[in-house]
Amino acid sequence: MTDSDINDQAAAKPALFSRPLPILIFIVIAVILDQAVKIMVDHWLPLQEMVPVIPMLALYRTYNLGVAFSMLSGMDGWFIVGMRIIIVAFVIWLWRRTPSHRWIAHLGFALIIAGALGNLIDRFLYGHVIDYVLFHTETWSFAVFNLADSFITIGAGCVILDELLLPKKANT
Repeated sequence: MTDSDINDQAAAKPALFSRPLPILIFIVIAVILDQAVKIMVDHWLPLQEMVPVIPMLALYRTYNLGVAFSMLSGMDGWFIVGMRIIIVAFVIWLWRRTPSHRWIAHLGFALIIAGALGNLIDRFLYGHVIDYVLFHTETWSFAVFNLADSFITIGAGCVILDELLLPKKANT
């Protein structure tokens, strides 16, 4: 067997997150982790009191009525739920259309779906999203966010990285 044959076989084998079962398991585990952390935060972290962790990082439980960075907080909750469901459906559609060798994009789609579902569950259970991570200085602070938001951000970064790094196969 030549190196070319080995490379062809590796390229023909679908990437882990291009297959439905592994991506579903990953998403379920990520959502469970997100929800477990939010339950602990909601039970043990004081509401809107900064708990310093290290310089520039604190835990700060707050409730987000909108989407990322409290955008659309004045909108009806069902509008936001509907918008999130449409986004999840669109990302699933992108995942299915992306070639199986694009493993970084598939990982990114899994993270985006997990994060969106984690925040969607909050919206259904509580009517808001539980946020708790705060980066700050004495004169500046970043928006309070959660693990699901981190999944979405890292997932989007993976999709962008995939577009920049992995070569496109020409349509023949």
